[in-house]
Amino acid sequence: MTQRIVVLGGGFGGMYAARALKRTLGRKAEIEVINAENYFVFQPLLPEVGAGSITPAHAVTPLRFILKGISVRKAVVDSVDFDRKVVIVFQGIQRRPTEVPYDHLVIALGQGTDFSRMPGLEEHALKMKTLEDARRLRAHVIEQLEHAQVTALPDTKRGALTFTVVGGGFSGVETVGEMKEMIDRSLPFYPKIKPSEVRVLLIEFAPRILGEMPDELADYASEHLQKHDIELMLKTGVKSCTHRQLVTTDGEVINTRTVVATIGNAPLPVVTRMGLPMDKGRIVVERSLQVQGRPDVWALGDCALIPLKDGASARGDFAPPTAQFAVREAKRLAKNVAAAIKGKPTQPFAYESRGALASLGAKRGVADVMGRHFTGFPAWFIWRSYYLALLPGWGTRINVMVNWTLDLLGARSLVQLRSHPKPPMRYIYYRAGDRIYEAGDRSDGFYTVISGAVEMERTDPETGAKTTRTIGPGGHFGERMILGATRRHTTVRAAEDTKVLVMNREEFLMLFEGLDPFRDYFRPYMEKHGVKLPGGSDKTEG
Repeated sequence: MTQRIVVLGGGFGGMYAARALKRTLGRKAEIEVINAENYFVFQPLLPEVGAGSITPAHAVTPLRFILKGISVRKAVVDSVDFDRKVVIVFQGIQRRPTEVPYDHLVIALGQGTDFSRMPGLEEHALKMKTLEDARRLRAHVIEQLEHAQVTALPDTKRGALTFTVVGGGFSGVETVGEMKEMIDRSLPFYPKIKPSEVRVLLIEFAPRILGEMPDELADYASEHLQKHDIELMLKTGVKSCTHRQLVTTDGEVINTRTVVATIGNAPLPVVTRMGLPMDKGRIVVERSLQVQGRPDVWALGDCALIPLKDGASARGDFAPPTAQFAVREAKRLAKNVAAAIKGKPTQPFAYESRGALASLGAKRGVADVMGRHFTGFPAWFIWRSYYLALLPGWGTRINVMVNWTLDLLGARSLVQLRSHPKPPMRYIYYRAGDRIYEAGDRSDGFYTVISGAVEMERTDPETGAKTTRTIGPGGHFGERMILGATRRHTTVRAAEDTKVLVMNREEFLMLFEGLDPFRDYFRPYMEKHGVKLPGGSDKTEG
């Protein structure tokens, strides 16, 4: 009887598991991969995408290209009914759930992020988890350089040219190194920016960076980054963040408009909702990769806590969340699923790391290969060679090689095709004393105070007298934008640490037209100022 195996996730764990299952079971199994995107992202290359040395299209491969003979369903996983053995998904434009049955289920959904302990980081930090994150980082860095080139305000220029990366692990180190190289190679095209005006920081809570690598290599990495004018702030955490500042646990306030967060790994909500046994934010599995208590459910990759020995308890007793381990986990999982189908005993996953690699930018790196240590250009070359070999498909490898060659021969492209648009409705976090806007600024949104308080100051245009008022939770300001005003007539500052909800004029009018309580609340104010309201023939916009 043909077994139906459903794999949740198309990352390293999911993609390689599906391929291994196909090779192991052949026509004896019907395999389907469910993923939110229809492509596989080679995550180790995301820092290079963010720095422009690789185009985004060449860091991804269509799942349908590399999973021949395997069904691919582009859908968002909502939940799993383990008793009925079905996965509930939402796909395409359908609002109704679709049920996907399985005989064996493989969970490889990876991890998400959680910045809840650091106010403002979720709202204002850039991430490095997805292809869109990398694209957004590149566009953002170029935007800061463009703005610094033309601004006449020293404080604004200083903030635009301060780039901060939080997290000194592999992702953070590679991101800060690549970003610094991109900035350095771009400065010749921005004559009004001096290299001394650029400040790049790497913030790490631990006593050193690259905690998973030997001290010798971590020390080399630190020296290299500092040699290239990257400041290391060790034993330092993030207390809070705004769109203009970052506050460290030491109380230092950093004026920056660029914060890249590579920390805060946490289980995805969909994984948490499954109700499976969890520990340390991951699904608890046996050494066979079977989920505890669920012989027909398996897990691997970042979302699984995989013991490497019996009685595992220390951090080093579990498989690290790396591509190297995910590929090996996938092979063992396929063999164990095949054994389970045949009623034979499964085998424990056992693998010893062959080392670790990290790129530091500027054609330098560090490498621990089977106990041998390499630094500098040789390590960087090994890093590129290893990941080039790991890329799925010759087409992808050739494209990446071409990208790397062109990057060595010419300047980085500064074309900014599309910057990440601000969502029409969003949260913004301000520290006490931050200026939200001042009189004369462009009207850019309608604000509602969620927590904290703001102080509004208005100057009478005839007498010059100033009046102030405090607006607390539930209060709102910036209404003149609704009236069609293009400039602010007041100055607003955060009286204390404050979180606000901002929406554009179009979204305000949509809510006004669609929600009766919203309309009833604002109608008197808008009618008082002669604003023509939506939905009435006798009304025109102000």
